[in-house]
Amino acid sequence: MAINPAQFHLVNVADTCSVWNILSSATLHAAAKKAGCSFCITDVVRYELLVKPRSKPNPSDTELQKRLGIEQALGGFPSHSCSMEDLSVVSALEQRKKLGKGELSSIAFAMRIRQAVITDDLKAAKLARDSGHDLTQTTPHLLAWLDFNGALTGAEKQDVLTQHIALNGSLAEHLARAMEMAGQCKANASGSVATPPAAKPQVS
Repeated sequence: MAINPAQFHLVNVADTCSVWNILSSATLHAAAKKAGCSFCITDVVRYELLVKPRSKPNPSDTELQKRLGIEQALGGFPSHSCSMEDLSVVSALEQRKKLGKGELSSIAFAMRIRQAVITDDLKAAKLARDSGHDLTQTTPHLLAWLDFNGALTGAEKQDVLTQHIALNGSLAEHLARAMEMAGQCKANASGSVATPPAAKPQVS
């Protein structure tokens, strides 16, 4: 997915994988909040994150669940019920693409409230765009935007990668590439309007 580090929609409906990726780095999450970003989830996603039984829980999952619980207690990542309209959209989307209910409910809810959906699932992102929802973003895009706007120091950018990897995150390569793109955009923006590079970083 091509991204423009100079632009990012602040209000996001996050699916399961993007919640974990954002929370995997305390530095990234703190910078996003300071920059005015907000994230909400559907009740379906909350179930997948906090309630759904895991056959083999691992320390990374436990830590991420702890972080989400703390953040929700502070008012972050509020969860919302899906309306009948949302559920009908989910049903229609499900027939077009075999995705988890969390991704589908996030797309449907974001479409209804006309805000961005943030997902790091390639199929989910493509389905959202194919369904006419152009406000589709990723965690690497969030990082690139923060970097472009000087919201992170050099040490903090390295912290994002280190923290993400420490919790078994799978986006390190894409996050690094996103920062490269932000650097290119900042260079292009010196004296001119920022132009996103032609390269297209992918998400898993």
